Amino acid sequence: MTLRIPSLPIASEQSVRAWRWIRRVAALTRDGTAEARFDGVIVEGDLRLEIDAHGGWTCNHQVDDQAARLLSIWLPWCMTDTSRDPCVIAQIGQSLDGRIATASGASHYVTGAQSLVHLHQLRALVDAVVVGAGTVDADDPQLTVRHVEGDNPLRVVLDPRGRVPVERGVFRQPVAPTWHIVNEGVAGHGDADHVSVKSLSPGSSGIDPAQIVALLAEHGHRRILVEGGGLTISRFLEADCLDRLHSVVAPMLIGSGRPALTLPEIDTLDGALRPACRHFQLGDDMLFDLDLRDHAAAGE
Repeated sequence: MTLRIPSLPIASEQSVRAWRWIRRVAALTRDGTAEARFDGVIVEGDLRLEIDAHGGWTCNHQVDDQAARLLSIWLPWCMTDTSRDPCVIAQIGQSLDGRIATASGASHYVTGAQSLVHLHQLRALVDAVVVGAGTVDADDPQLTVRHVEGDNPLRVVLDPRGRVPVERGVFRQPVAPTWHIVNEGVAGHGDADHVSVKSLSPGSSGIDPAQIVALLAEHGHRRILVEGGGLTISRFLEADCLDRLHSVVAPMLIGSGRPALTLPEIDTLDGALRPACRHFQLGDDMLFDLDLRDHAAAGE
């Protein structure tokens, strides 16, 4: 069966310029506080974009809806201060009934074309993209930036037991540096020049998300994307290692299959998280941008 990639949306001239501005802001704020390294102003010809410390923006010329959406989604992420702590975001695409794939693992494509572009934008704005062994084994993802202008991030494969076959593309295609993270005493795939094996001591339920974040930050990777799968994102969320979650919901009912998130049970909704949330339309899909550092328990 041939998988058909959704037809990608046509970018407006203003959205192309907005993406260029976003990448510029991301570069200017990459290594320190936004306040110290960037004065919050981008000037291009007679255009002037002013950005506050939280990513709010104004422009001296009217921008179209596509460009405005890009600026509103990404500037808060770009302006996040990573000088003291790295910033970790996760993205998950799911159906209305909370499934990311069928029971057999088929997931292409739950979400639509604009959501695919959104994911590639996110990859372009981070230093490293983290995925679990199951995702690499089942989907053989490239984890590269192909649908927007931008650089490929470091690819990080969490594979504590060393079960991902060496034939997977991340270990064979030298288009981006790649880490293969395994438990101490487990052999990794370090034969290719672009692949580095990193060994970590296992936690009670496998590799500790906090260890992963600390190791990446130690090597200068301070903007981190956890892309999948659902169990890997759930572990980072449960360990309080996520600052933000992009949940993209498609108008689709799968009915059964693999759940988006799996967290410990709670007895009442008083224990549920209610993060600060913004939402944006991505074609037929809806993006929920959840700030996990700004939340309250239900009932407060």
